Amino acid sequence: MNMQHPRRARGGRSAWSRVVATLVVGAVAALGGVAFAGSAQAAPSIDTGAWYSLVSWRSKKAVDVAGSSTASGTAVAQWTPTGATNQQFRFVPVAGGYYEVRARHSGLALTIATGSGSLATQSTPAGAATQQFTVAAGSSGRIKLVNRASGLALQVVGASKENGARLEQAADTNANHQQFTLVAQGSAPSPTTPAPTASATPKPSASATPKPTASATPKPTASATPTATAQPTTPPATGAWPTPTSSQKVSATIEISGTKDLGLVRYYGISSGDQAEGQPPMFKLADGAVLRNVILGTGAGDGIHCLGTCTIENVWFEDVGEDAATFKGTAASQTMTINGGGARSASDKVFQHNGPGTFVIKNFQVADIGKLYRSCGNCSKQYARTVVVQNVTITAPAKSLVGINPNLGDKATLSGLTIVGDPSKKIAICDEYKGVTSGEPTKVSSGPSAACGYTPSAIVYR
Repeated sequence: MNMQHPRRARGGRSAWSRVVATLVVGAVAALGGVAFAGSAQAAPSIDTGAWYSLVSWRSKKAVDVAGSSTASGTAVAQWTPTGATNQQFRFVPVAGGYYEVRARHSGLALTIATGSGSLATQSTPAGAATQQFTVAAGSSGRIKLVNRASGLALQVVGASKENGARLEQAADTNANHQQFTLVAQGSAPSPTTPAPTASATPKPSASATPKPTASATPKPTASATPTATAQPTTPPATGAWPTPTSSQKVSATIEISGTKDLGLVRYYGISSGDQAEGQPPMFKLADGAVLRNVILGTGAGDGIHCLGTCTIENVWFEDVGEDAATFKGTAASQTMTINGGGARSASDKVFQHNGPGTFVIKNFQVADIGKLYRSCGNCSKQYARTVVVQNVTITAPAKSLVGINPNLGDKATLSGLTIVGDPSKKIAICDEYKGVTSGEPTKVSSGPSAACGYTPSAIVYR
């Protein structure tokens, strides 16, 4: 097994980030988005009807919700500015002159526990003091976000300039990694989330992990397959990997039914950590199950087995063993949905499709992999399978994204792909094989076709 963990691609200053200052000045003049008094000590006024990117003064990187996830508890970090909706925030006023800072793509609020060094996440707006901030004046028109519950300032961990560095809070020292430039991104519609009431304020806890509501879970349907021209509704999935809240060694497969939120605990050690065939899965999901917010560490065996329609949301595979997840079941109408999260260090496949039905992979990121998805090429019982890959970021090295068997009726639809670190474009996008029930499948072609539904415009290289 390849135990090497890949380095994150370093985003150099883009043309977008080099003109941040110009954009801010223009936005102030044209939109009236942020008006500052002449003194550096004057508190700025905020246009509560606008979306803003928050760009760190030190790193010139934007505050970013990891993986464009819509799940509560997702990490907030910094990343190269793209103007994507997971880098846009609205300031919602609450009593006492404070603001909630809500992400555009998810509607969730920036949240941070009370202790110094506590890390920022997004969570369901609840009127909590841990979700409320004073917008304080920094230097030269920049701002600082000071948390109501703790009185501490938001900052980039370690004053880092790297992509993926988390956001935390610490004593306000007016340091440059505690100051942010506001860049107006446009007007916001009327809020769809009801304003929190003071009576809803929970007591902040440094160890509390916000739990997403069941209604946030997307309901997969077989008819949800987009066409080859469909565009993703969310930006490319990039961002920091989450920090586990704790770790738990596993000795036997854990069976999941209904909805289970595991609070970003890391589960590990059901296997030795190699890629041998026939390993037990870490989790087995019954038909209709939903698994949220979990990290699979080293020794994850065969990852997750889905026995019918299932949803895997904000799940992270730190060190893929045999496979990250396998879609089983027997019904042609079943759908397995991967929404958010990421996988790395997969010397072979990330996702294996053995049963029939539709496999949806969206808002996901992978790095250092063999293949993202493979429809079984030599299962003893074969089916026509459909795969939908939407809004996925792939960081090299990687061999291919999708492998299907058109002779068995397989179809793939791909859109919103971002490939990082592959300037020669060696990573295959969609490979076609002649599937069999015994022996080895034969590769017959590669590239867009009637079965491999995508266009060159669906791929961005950076």
